[in-house]
Amino acid sequence: MNARTDLGLRTSVIGLATLLSVPLWSQEPPATEPIQPIPSAHDQHLCKVELGERLFNDPRLSADDTVSCARCHRLGEGGADGLPRSIGIRGAQGVINSPTVFNTRFNVAQLWDGRARTLEEQVDDPLHNPAEMDTNWPDVVTKLELDPKYAADFGAIYEEGITPATIRDAIATFERSLTTPNSRFDRWLWGDEEALSEQEREGYDLFKSYGCAACHQGMSVGGNMFQRMGTFGDYFADRGGEIEDVDLGRLNVTGEEEDRYHFKVPSLRLAVRTPPYFHDGNATTLENAIEMMGRYQLGREIPDEHVTAISAFLESLVGEHARLEP
Repeated sequence: MNARTDLGLRTSVIGLATLLSVPLWSQEPPATEPIQPIPSAHDQHLCKVELGERLFNDPRLSADDTVSCARCHRLGEGGADGLPRSIGIRGAQGVINSPTVFNTRFNVAQLWDGRARTLEEQVDDPLHNPAEMDTNWPDVVTKLELDPKYAADFGAIYEEGITPATIRDAIATFERSLTTPNSRFDRWLWGDEEALSEQEREGYDLFKSYGCAACHQGMSVGGNMFQRMGTFGDYFADRGGEIEDVDLGRLNVTGEEEDRYHFKVPSLRLAVRTPPYFHDGNATTLENAIEMMGRYQLGREIPDEHVTAISAFLESLVGEHARLEP
């Protein structure tokens, strides 16, 4: 076994051992609950995580060395950028709201329309997009090869050195490490009855009784299916303005008419940190988003007091990560 293989195995085993650890108050989370707790740690290759984080924050991945992945995915603020549409290279405005990069390892696919099947595939999209990084792999590889530290670190981890595939792998590995365990809600699932307030427990009950959990469930409280925007009512007609290509959702990927206006259900784990909401950033506040989801996805008008309780429950979903500000 060579040093590179040994390092990868040791870091993976360490991560897996941590992954299997649970809090002292733990009991088996109820299998009947639609939401399940996030494991207490990731199981990723630690050296790749560190390399991927440097790449994630490196503006040399853009054509003019001004835009990094972190530009649109600000980890301290929840993994998004707080804008209805992100701003890329040379001040170009994007066409869609930037989703959080936290907990993306649990997604069924990446990007709002799911056109990237994996996190590795997703790396190509912003890199080539003329309104984001507007570059290409030969230029990126050339720039990184001129950096002695990158050359040494890639060489220590990957036999191939710096290639598009190894860059993708490092960034995707870092992104898989961006999980947010140990939320107060997760602690409640593990058996800590004091972790949630009465209002938060009421909000969770309402979240389930209204039907929100039909789409927002699993570890990420979403991200594992596609749904039509406007199941009850015409969201786009009420929104006003022109229907843009980006509004077509999965139709752009599959070409199937039945996928028109279908989007990946977003994770709610950090929803309280990542306004505005929806693919078009049309909902400016969490309360507004809850009301609109009730109207267009559930066919119900949710009263203000229930909106407040559901908002309180969503606050309890925020977990922990070293890069996420408390």
